[in-house]
Amino acid sequence: MNLMNTAGQGAANELRCVYTHGYHDSVLRSHRWRTAENSAAYLLPHLAPGMSLLDIGCGAGTITADLATRVAPGRVTAVEISEAALRLARDEAARRGQASIDFRVADARSLSLPDAAFDVVHAHQVLQHLADPVGALREMRRVCRPGGIIAARDGDFGTFTWHPHHPDLDEWLTLYSQAATDNGGNPHAGRHLRAWALAAGFRETDLAATAGSWCFASQEDRTWWANTWAERTTRSDLGRQLVASGTATPTDLDRFARAWHQWAANPDGWFAVLHGEIICRESDVGLVVERMWHA
Repeated sequence: MNLMNTAGQGAANELRCVYTHGYHDSVLRSHRWRTAENSAAYLLPHLAPGMSLLDIGCGAGTITADLATRVAPGRVTAVEISEAALRLARDEAARRGQASIDFRVADARSLSLPDAAFDVVHAHQVLQHLADPVGALREMRRVCRPGGIIAARDGDFGTFTWHPHHPDLDEWLTLYSQAATDNGGNPHAGRHLRAWALAAGFRETDLAATAGSWCFASQEDRTWWANTWAERTTRSDLGRQLVASGTATPTDLDRFARAWHQWAANPDGWFAVLHGEIICRESDVGLVVERMWHA
């Protein structure tokens, strides 16, 4: 059942923030594959040495560490929802010997950070998991200095496309989207980023919206992508949620995992993931007026 379809249930979703995937190793393997180059290329031309950068929902820390090298000697502050989640990024920074990253447990919806503290505020695959993404963008705007940059990138599961067609993967995608929605998020966030930024108070002239993609086509890439999702489906928090909600059985999960492997084994296999991206800049005058209005 879609929680947002019933009166009162949408409001309940506003009170919680559930990360649908959880932190199983299959999820973390996918996160550790991400780099600034393959996941934040739209932001890189806007970075310069000496900038201060806030990375919200830093996850495994690979993108964070890459961004830190781009803004050094500026400092990066990495934020996660819990100390356990933050430890992943700490370990990555230690592995690389990076000492320019500060770590902080904080909620994207209420960062407990000073106004105008950062030159760049970045979030990768975060807004799709929040019940109030517009509020989160307002919070990102609050902690960004006038003239600074707010950047966000989110996937859009509704645009996932693959060949050859497999009906079990269609069913998998439907059930994933339902689970993410039931958790209060929006699995189609990528297409909404521009609208959410405008709703958060950014002006049309201060907003650039683009799209990026991941593509998995070689045998090696297909196998890696399929293995991570087959294991996520059967062993991560996602699989447990699907079974607990009654929307899928363990037998169904095994069937989805087999579909992933069958797709990857096909030499014609191809999979594309589309992402929405936004770069927002706030003029000094616009931000000062808004802060005075809400003071």
